[in-house]
Amino acid sequence: MELSQDVKFWLNFIHPVLMWGLLAASFYALYLGVQVRRTRYAEGEVKKELIKGRYNVKHYQIGSVILALMVLGTLAAMGVTYINNQKLFLGPHLLVGLAMTGIIAVSASLSPFMQKGQNWARYTHIVLNSVLLALFSWQAVSGVQIIQNILSKR
Repeated sequence: MELSQDVKFWLNFIHPVLMWGLLAASFYALYLGVQVRRTRYAEGEVKKELIKGRYNVKHYQIGSVILALMVLGTLAAMGVTYINNQKLFLGPHLLVGLAMTGIIAVSASLSPFMQKGQNWARYTHIVLNSVLLALFSWQAVSGVQIIQNILSKR
């Protein structure tokens, strides 16, 4: 089945829109993670109030959604690129995107260890997600450059 040129063109924008949403969701997950950490170390009434926010549950849930959508978004972007160009462009944006997909998978895989109170897993999770956010921010900029390139060819 051959897709029309208009469909192929508009498919280019699914990945960037999804990823910008995930970048925003990632910063929200960071906020929730900070609240989880505050709750863990708080005492007395402050801790009781923080527990009511259920930040740990929200952090876990948003992290799970981000993981799933990032993996699917990465695969979709590669698929759309291949559909439109009959090849993938091996460059920094693709390689960093693949590295991010691996990083988020490893970070999420630490959850069982964190739930058992393993501090090494918590610190590793924090470091991996800090690297992930830095790479994600760079990807947002390089992705805009790619979209500008696509638009200039239309």
